[in-house]
Formats: sequence, C-alpha cells, structure tokens
Amino acid sequence: MAETQEATVVFGVLNETSETESRVALTPDIVTRLKRGGVASIIESGAGMAAEYTDEDYEKAGAKVTDRAAVLAEADALGFVDRPSAEIVASLKPGQWVIGMLGSFTDADYIAALEKAGLVGIGIEKLPRKLSSAQSMDEMTSQNSVMGYKAAITAADAYGSFLPMMTTAAGTIRPAKALVLGAGIAGLQAIGTLRRLGAVVTAYDVRPASQGEVESLGAKFLDLGLDFSKGQGEGGYARALTAEEQAQQQAAVDEKAAGFDIIITTAKVPGRKPPVLLTAAGVNGLHRGAVIVDCAASELGGNVEGSAVGEQVTEGGVKLIGAPYLASGVATTASNLLARNVADILVHFIRDGKLSQDLSEELDDALVVAGRAEEPAVKSE
Repeated sequence: MAETQEATVVFGVLNETSETESRVALTPDIVTRLKRGGVASIIESGAGMAAEYTDEDYEKAGAKVTDRAAVLAEADALGFVDRPSAEIVASLKPGQWVIGMLGSFTDADYIAALEKAGLVGIGIEKLPRKLSSAQSMDEMTSQNSVMGYKAAITAADAYGSFLPMMTTAAGTIRPAKALVLGAGIAGLQAIGTLRRLGAVVTAYDVRPASQGEVESLGAKFLDLGLDFSKGQGEGGYARALTAEEQAQQQAAVDEKAAGFDIIITTAKVPGRKPPVLLTAAGVNGLHRGAVIVDCAASELGGNVEGSAVGEQVTEGGVKLIGAPYLASGVATTASNLLARNVADILVHFIRDGKLSQDLSEELDDALVVAGRAEEPAVKSE
C-alpha cells in the first residue's frame, strides 16, 4: 500500500448543484488519491448528492465536509465544474488558486477580475490537448465523450419509433437513419452509441482525417461534394470555416438532411459562436417526427438555425432539442472523469509540497491565465 504523505496543500470544492448542473468536481476516490499525494480535501456539504455521492462517502474517504464559508477560507486551491461566480471571486483571498473552464478565450474582463482579486487562475480551456502529459487533464475530451453518449440516448428517447430494424409477425420496422454533424470526441461517441442502438448512422466533419474515424465505427461518411482540406485547426479542434465555406456547407447539408430521422450536431468552436450546420430550410425539409439534438446550443446560438436551450417543436412537427447540459445528465460518470481531470491539473502544479507556477513547461504557460504570483498561497500548519 502506498504511503500517505502529510498534507500541505488543501483542495476545496463547492456545491454547484443547480437546475442544469448535477456534476461535482471531486469524488471520494479522488479524495483518497489526493490524500496519498499529500493533498487534503475539503468539500461543501451536499456537493456530491446529485451525482450520487453522500457527505458520508467523502468523510470515509478522508475529506472534511463543512459549509461554504469554511471551504472558501481554508482551501489553497479550488476546483470548479463551472467557473466561480463574481460573488465567489469576491469571497476568495489573494493567492488562492481557482481551476476550471474559466472562459479565458472570450471573457477578458473575467480574467482581469481574477487578476484584480489576486487569484491564480488555471484555465482548463487552454490545455494543449496534443501534449501526452496533458491527456489525463483534458476535461473537454472527457465531458464531450459523456455528452455524445447522452445525445444519442436523448435522441432515441425523443424519437417516436425504434432505432434498430425489427422483424415481427406484424411486419418489418425499418431502422432509423441518423446523421451526426461534427465527428470530434462527442460526435464519435454519439456515432458509436447510435450504432449500438441499431440505427443506420452517417456522419460529417470538415476535417479530412475524420472520415477514417467515422468509418472505423461502422458509419458512413456523408459526401457533400466539398473539399475543406484545411479543416483541422490548432490544438485538435476543428477550425472555424470562412463565410463562403459555411454557406457551401449549409446548402449541401440542408439538401442531404431530408433523408434522415435523427440529426445530432456537435460542432463547437471553443470560445466562439458555433457554426450553423443546418439552416431553417434544412429543418423544414425534415419529415414530421424527426428529431434534432443540438449539443452546441447556447446563448450564442447553436449549430441549428433557430436553436435555443430546451425543447421545441416546429410547425412541421420536427423536435428540436437544444441540449448543452447533457454531461450533467450522466452526473456520476461525468463527475468521475471531471474530478480526475481537475485533480491531475492540481497535482501538476505541486512541487516539494507547495503550489508552484515555476515549472517552466509549455503546459504551465498555457494553463495559467491569471495571477502569475511569485509566492502562491499555501497554508502553513
């Protein structure tokens, strides 16, 4: 059995449960893992309940379960599912670390607020995904994988017929035809799940390399007759298309979409408005009872024209589901993965029992988005 080191860093997590959020940034097994590495955990009471983890589970693992004020006061670093609110930022002490998806690509004012408060901000969205040392820290990959799985389940639940072909004494039911737009982590998981449910799956992505990945899962690659040979962007993400390319893609997808029963869109561009992959004309061309699940829906819009968070039914009887919170719907698994991502980032910045930014590595330069303090706060016992 590995020897447990004396705790010198305290890691805190708050209860972020809401109407749309059931995940938690720390699970009991990660409490144990951190404890062995000399990190003590403190968590707000009730934080894990929506993900099926009780306060007793955390206490048995060795975490301190307490109220919010105590977590904020005692933690050297805090991990978040979402980023801390302005109210929480105002409650933190200079030198404390915050780890989460901080929105550093698009919200300079928020990062400036962290700087002004004297906090050290670790923005997971800036993780260099191609670094092998960063794979276990990649929250976007882990949570998008959960999202893709749940998108397929959501579509199957909303669709009014079977997904697999079924032959009965009363006749044969044809399999559902599904189209996945965006073959990144979420898209590939959606493809695999739809295939396992028995649907006939087709997919499309602007990245040329995605065709082989799609076909390896037993799906067809949608031929739009277009060539976006430079579809691969930096860091493993799909690049944003030019206006002309978007128009060409939209017209081609709109035309092809009419032959499908289920459409799932997953094309997010981090920090930017998602590209429209299916226009209103494409939606209107679908048959009554068809289902669309737009994983990119947000206040910025979605991959589907007219998409909004929540479910709506068009005049033509098409169900359009804007679903950005799908990972939260699989809270236990999503939390397990997320907690590991956040914990590995935390541990990466611990040297000689202290939080330190002085590692001089590519990963550090990318992740530290606020408060490059020379003396990060570490509790002294």
